[in-house]
Amino acid sequence: MAGQEQRRRRRIVLFPLPFQGHMNPMLQLATLLHGRGLAVTVLHTGFNAPDPTRHPAEFTFVPIHESFPAEVTSPGADIATQLLALNAACEAPFREALASLLLRGQDQDVACAVVDGQCYSALRAAHQLGVPALALRTDSAATFRSMLAYPRLRDAEERLEELVPDLEPLRARDLIRVDGSDTDALCGFIGSVADATRASASGIVINTFEGIEASELVKIQRELSRPAFAVGPLHLLSQAPAEQSLHAPDRGCLAWLDERPPRSVLYVSLGSVACVDRGVFEEMAWGLAGSGVPFLWVVRPGLVSGGGGGGGEEVPPLPDGFGKEIRSRGKIVSWAPQREVLAHAAIAAFWTHCGWNSTLESVCEGVPMLVQPCFADQLVNARYVTHGWGVGMEVGEEIERGRVAKAVTKLMVGDDAAQMRGRAYHLKMQASAATSLSIDCLVHYISSL
Repeated sequence: MAGQEQRRRRRIVLFPLPFQGHMNPMLQLATLLHGRGLAVTVLHTGFNAPDPTRHPAEFTFVPIHESFPAEVTSPGADIATQLLALNAACEAPFREALASLLLRGQDQDVACAVVDGQCYSALRAAHQLGVPALALRTDSAATFRSMLAYPRLRDAEERLEELVPDLEPLRARDLIRVDGSDTDALCGFIGSVADATRASASGIVINTFEGIEASELVKIQRELSRPAFAVGPLHLLSQAPAEQSLHAPDRGCLAWLDERPPRSVLYVSLGSVACVDRGVFEEMAWGLAGSGVPFLWVVRPGLVSGGGGGGGEEVPPLPDGFGKEIRSRGKIVSWAPQREVLAHAAIAAFWTHCGWNSTLESVCEGVPMLVQPCFADQLVNARYVTHGWGVGMEVGEEIERGRVAKAVTKLMVGDDAAQMRGRAYHLKMQASAATSLSIDCLVHYISSL
């Protein structure tokens, strides 16, 4: 009887975008849905494949056997071109893998597919096979709203400093962009995402919580005429193991933090994908030196682009003479266990690229931010951090050592620092109060499909 009951369990099929910032929220959501009685099958690419040993034994992991062109897998590939090529390469293999599951009968009662919202081709394929599809947005509700509005904003470059009507506090300059990327390719990608969501998604699932994005959620539901579920913060609600990382974290930095006074250290990390040129990297280093502030800095392989050291798989060399700053009051690691670092009592602030996962993790720990957005949704998130929620400040459009030192000092010990910490603590309390009610509502909705 137990075996028969297991075979009759409704199954969800998940398909994550094969990048760290997208895979972790998808698998955290899978853990929550599995805990509420749904069977889980994860379709995945061979590129950056998830590690099944890090997840419940009952999860089924199925490769789709895609063949990616170099535009997808090459380090430093143009992001818009990369995402367009990834969608084109995944559509047929995903459709075949999902169709195979559907043919297996009652032991694979597929209730719906949960597809990363950037995988518009998989959303379409699921819909064409008659499988209800939910789009998981691993970015913010505000970012998703800006993507839906993008076609009508293409001329906004002429009014960069003006607020965008109905998207406040965003200015035109805060809209999604990727410097150096082909504008038409980027617009084509965003348009495909918006069109597929409108035509093929039965609902939207967003890794956010109402305490920070209630109004954006209401507007999404009104615009799309379908439910939008705020299921975050997923890393808090899922209580899943530490995130799967493409880099091995240096846990020794936690012991180093143990030796520092409370709220004394600036944590610096630009995430797993963003990169800067050699000049910006050196200005960051000497800005940290000039600030006089203790720091923990993630200098990962590939952080520095182009010539002059770094890029590819190399850890970029530090500027000549910077070593004494590390010995006196800093620590540099190639990767850090970020959630544990942000939760550490020694951390006072976070210098971040404002990827959504990093932004949420900082909000959930009540840590103010110094923002240095590099591309895409990071621009939207940074604007909300500074002008929506008031829990951070900009490092400056020009990364210059004197300005960096001044910004760091202001964030850590300036007159505004206490107010920002107070607002950050308030958001932390709201995040802590977020419940799994939306997950329960999502499960009820899945059961009704």
